[in-house]
Amino acid sequence: MLQVAIVGAGAVAPAHVEAYGKYPELCRVAAICDQNVQRAQELIESTDLDAQAYGSLREVLNQQHIDAISICLPQGLHAETAIAALQSGKHVLVEKPMAASLEECDRMIEAQKESGKILSVISQNRYKIPTMKVKKMLEQKTGGPVRHATVNSLWWRGDSYFNLRWRGVWEREGGGCFTTHAVHHLDVMQWMLGMPQAVTAVISNVAHENSECEDSGVAIFEYPTHLAQFTCNLVTHEEEQEMIFQTESGRMAIPWRTAASKELPNGFPVQDTEAIGKLDAQYNAIPELAEEGHTAQIGNFIKALSGMEPLMIDGPEGRKAVELITGIYKAAVTGTRVEFPISAQDVFYCKDEMIGQMPRFHEKTHWEEHAKVLPISFGRDVGR
Repeated sequence: MLQVAIVGAGAVAPAHVEAYGKYPELCRVAAICDQNVQRAQELIESTDLDAQAYGSLREVLNQQHIDAISICLPQGLHAETAIAALQSGKHVLVEKPMAASLEECDRMIEAQKESGKILSVISQNRYKIPTMKVKKMLEQKTGGPVRHATVNSLWWRGDSYFNLRWRGVWEREGGGCFTTHAVHHLDVMQWMLGMPQAVTAVISNVAHENSECEDSGVAIFEYPTHLAQFTCNLVTHEEEQEMIFQTESGRMAIPWRTAASKELPNGFPVQDTEAIGKLDAQYNAIPELAEEGHTAQIGNFIKALSGMEPLMIDGPEGRKAVELITGIYKAAVTGTRVEFPISAQDVFYCKDEMIGQMPRFHEKTHWEEHAKVLPISFGRDVGR
């Protein structure tokens, strides 16, 4: 049975504990690590785990019985933690985004190759029933070529969200809403459509004065045959989140909603009920997932470690969302059209050089060193 340690006992850690608990025949959470060891112990007690609390990463990595770690830390700590774990012979599952820069992603991937261990990146929204169904329909070209895509990654966060010391600081968080929130939808977008050719973008901070980083932005991605319009912000009260793919013969959207038009003799549209019926029938015919979200992805991670199935999301796959974020920031700051891929010689490739270019929309003026961990929402379910 695989022994797992969760590093970081913050708000997302309980989702990992719960997900690993769904596979008791394959693994167990044997350790929780947090620099605030009391917080690690509280998580153990609140989730009724038979596990050991540790106050340092080195203590965990020295435990020979630990096979894998889940990294649930701020993204500025992802690279150094993952690399240390891989070098100590542990498999690694890291929360999104993979790291704070492309250079860090590449060092993680190199460490994985040298170690021979598995590195995976949380992208739990791929494991949603509507997402999986629309992905399959696009792969099968059910509606024909994609003509346009609209992605709305819209959230709401109050001022106190930025009371944690690391939030809203370029050096610690690595970015604003595109890094911390839009990463979900950027990952799914490129999974659906592939990597774009280029991006133009604008970013701003319109409502959160205790954050240096952006809380709003718009990006336009260029593909060979279509555009993808991407909006992200932290000021949308209903937290509306959707992905719309306008294909040649109809609309396919997450949450699922379809539409189709056919032309009148003058070229104006009329509803195509036959096409709508076909799209609905094909969507409904695709089998549903047995598990969704973190539970499904952590199940894949554990089964991959056990040799039961291939790993779905590895380091290079997780890196793609970071490259999209990097392109957005470069396009917004320079006011130029940015082409992909971004080279290792680019000033935005390394974290320190990139954040040196970024605007400080506001000054971070106050924070709490050890804020109480409260339950979090993951926003409106991306697939519902």
